[in-house]
Amino acid sequence: MQAPPVSFVRLGTRGSALARWQTDHVAGLLRAAWPGLAVHMHIIATRGDRTLDTPLPLLGGKGLFTAELEAALRSGDIDLAVHSLKDLPTGPTAGLVIGATPRRANPADVLVSRDGRTLETLPDGATVGTSSRRRAAQLLRHRPDLRIIDVRGNVDTRLRKALDPDGPYDAIVLAYAGVVRLGRLDAVSQEIPLDVMLPAPGQGALAVQCRDAAASRALLAPVNDPETEVAVAAERAFLAGLGGGCAVPVAAYAVVEGGQLHLRGRVAAPDGGAQIDVRAVGAASVAGAQRLGADLAGTALAQGAAAILEAMP
Repeated sequence: MQAPPVSFVRLGTRGSALARWQTDHVAGLLRAAWPGLAVHMHIIATRGDRTLDTPLPLLGGKGLFTAELEAALRSGDIDLAVHSLKDLPTGPTAGLVIGATPRRANPADVLVSRDGRTLETLPDGATVGTSSRRRAAQLLRHRPDLRIIDVRGNVDTRLRKALDPDGPYDAIVLAYAGVVRLGRLDAVSQEIPLDVMLPAPGQGALAVQCRDAAASRALLAPVNDPETEVAVAAERAFLAGLGGGCAVPVAAYAVVEGGQLHLRGRVAAPDGGAQIDVRAVGAASVAGAQRLGADLAGTALAQGAAAILEAMP
């Protein structure tokens, strides 16, 4: 049995129940790949965790949920950082790389309603909670009558708000992956079809970030899922090609089928009044995925996405 390139590793994570689950999951993958490896978890608070009274789009800036983890990684306080990939900015970070993307969970979004309603059965003018412009734009595209209001907090907090009989929400939207990882599928009223709501680039996937060193790359190689790596590379290249981050209404989903990579992209106006949908097929390699995403972003811009994004506040 091959010995691990290091004897112990410190994993950095946010402190929410979901973040800890995700980090425990990565720790389990590492221990399975490298029996005897000692794994320690370090909890680090991020700006996005500390600032809960402001809608996410208004906070601005990149790395709301990742910058502090990256700083700890650079300083050597931790060896690996575990992120929800959709939170990680698309631009390069000096000295750091994504060393692994484990197998992705279901990337869809779900509706949680205290009355068990679906998007089709919510009453006219129903109030739906989300802090995501992507979700809000696609909801309004499908149901222009809905009233969208902000909802913040970790998944447990948002679930409590959604199910509160005296709360302001008729429903809220969450990622399927987060709900299932916390064992709360019982609260889900509907898995929203991808044709109605395409996910955020990287949704459902984890990113294990490390310093750009041979030992770290070797440590993470066994936990990387090649198909997930290729798919999310295309989605993130699409987002990067549009010049956007997590605060813009951009969605993308890629999947490897029949040896080829199939990518869907979407840019929606915040009020749902306009929506650009594009598709492409390309080579199922990381380099091919990056080219495919960048090219599809160009197609979307030419078809009207540029005007939508330029009008964003």
